[in-house]
Amino acid sequence: MKKTFFEILAVIIGSFLFAMSVNVFIIPNELGEGGVTGITIILYYLFGWSPSITSFVLNGMLILVGYKFLNKTTTIYTIICVISLSIALDLTKGWTIQSDELILNSIFAGVLTGIGLGMILRAGGTSAGTTILAKITHKYLRWNVSYGLLFFDLLVVMASWFIIGTEGTMLTVLMLYIATKVMDYMIEGLSSKRAITIVSNNYQGIAEKVNEEMYRGVTVLTGYGYYTKQKKDILYIIVSKQEITRLRKIILEVDPKAFITVQDVRNVFGEGFLGISDN
Repeated sequence: MKKTFFEILAVIIGSFLFAMSVNVFIIPNELGEGGVTGITIILYYLFGWSPSITSFVLNGMLILVGYKFLNKTTTIYTIICVISLSIALDLTKGWTIQSDELILNSIFAGVLTGIGLGMILRAGGTSAGTTILAKITHKYLRWNVSYGLLFFDLLVVMASWFIIGTEGTMLTVLMLYIATKVMDYMIEGLSSKRAITIVSNNYQGIAEKVNEEMYRGVTVLTGYGYYTKQKKDILYIIVSKQEITRLRKIILEVDPKAFITVQDVRNVFGEGFLGISDN
């Protein structure tokens, strides 16, 4: 129950931040947006229609069409998001900030949008609109949600080029890219780790030193060289990026001829890292 409360609170706060981005940075600077919000902004520029009303109507229609692709909890959270976003768009209407720097405004718009949408998606909801389409492509095509959202958003942005012009479109693309990167970190986690794979004839010596000096667990995998058909014991270690230099020194001390690969990973769960409930 407590977890559900905080998830709903995150959806509401995220919706408010997204609405702030629209009314404080996007509309005053005649920028565009992606998805349904981008369509509502185009309609506002053309006809002066209230973004809060058009957003509610269009998102409501998309929920009716796409709810079957979402689970029960996501659908409920999405409905809460749509209602919260419409209310927040109305409440923040007319809010301004004293800045004429278009690039700076587009950057802050991207950061605020990314944080808002990231909170919504991380809590398990969507902002409806093209987010539903992004969820569908993630489910069936395994697209990354953030980049699926960017793809559909860009389609709307290209359409808005006829309204906001070339400069406005370029700044909007910059804003959406920043929003996507920020949203990615919000969803996947800020604490990036490194996965190290080590192939060495002296794997035991490396494993012992890592345990004794770095207090990190080591997994030993068994494989073999395809050409030689000889058995190989492979070490798999997760460390923070600050520990890479230390680990590399250990490996070089024990076996300078070791074969090493390094990969970026996020959201590592288990002993020594985050628990699943901490995410």
